[in-house]
Amino acid sequence: MPRPVWSGTISFGLVAIPIKLYHGVSKKSVSFNQLDDRTMSRIRLKKVSAETGEDVPDDHIVKGYEISKGRYVVVDPDELEPFIPSATKSIDLEEFVDLDEIDPVYFDTPYIIAPDKTPKPYVLLARAMEEAGKVAIGRFVMRNKQYVAALRAQDGKLLMSTMVFADEVVSIGAIDELEGIDEIDVSAKEVKMAEALVESLSAAFEPDKYRDEYREQVLDLIERKAAGEEFEVPEVAAAAPKVVDLMAALEASVKAAKEARKRHPAGGPHEDAVKKSPAKKSSKAAAAAGSADDDADDTAAIAKPKRVRKSA
Repeated sequence: MPRPVWSGTISFGLVAIPIKLYHGVSKKSVSFNQLDDRTMSRIRLKKVSAETGEDVPDDHIVKGYEISKGRYVVVDPDELEPFIPSATKSIDLEEFVDLDEIDPVYFDTPYIIAPDKTPKPYVLLARAMEEAGKVAIGRFVMRNKQYVAALRAQDGKLLMSTMVFADEVVSIGAIDELEGIDEIDVSAKEVKMAEALVESLSAAFEPDKYRDEYREQVLDLIERKAAGEEFEVPEVAAAAPKVVDLMAALEASVKAAKEARKRHPAGGPHEDAVKKSPAKKSSKAAAAAGSADDDADDTAAIAKPKRVRKSA
């Protein structure tokens, strides 16, 4: 069972609801350690001076903010202490808004809110918010950092997402390539063809269809190498030539999408494409693995190299 990352109360008016916070997402990634290929020992990073290259002890390391090239303002921890938010252990709700008023760009890290000790106030708030169709906006402090958060109800449960501050959002107008984009003319025929492509690819969102294929393939590679298997490195497929004619590209895309729909009316073309590039086993590995492993290995899209590359 996941462990709570924070506990406190949801407060609004004179009401205080005891709750616990759990991570709403469990990130999965593959991480590597840097090793000395002669001894296979871990590489340790050291704190050295960029000027002299010598080691710098911790008692000589200070915090500095660069105000111009090579110029820093040094700030002591004691000077920062008064600005650290007090740990109030409370999510203070300030207002309730409609969800469609919030641009998704403001949402940051998701959490699951669970009741702590007495569930009735939690259930009451969740039901009231769900029936009103409102999202609660509040503030709280976690690990000495202040957050703005949006709380919403779903199926009688409370979910929360921390939010970025308004001055952290990059303005669309700051992107040079988008300047004057509204003045570009496209023909009605091109729009219709693009709409046809969108329509042909429209489907209900199924998150389970989308996987981190790189992570799965790397883990498969590691597992096979750990078992001592040898594999040939597959050739990288050449990139498809770019189509200059926009209309031709749209027409070809619509045709391909329709054909894919006929072949895979439920899952779409993506799943089929994922399964088309199994890794090649060398004859040595195939003999060692036996026929029982062949079916499981056929879906792997990455082969194991015969030598380990050094980390950068």
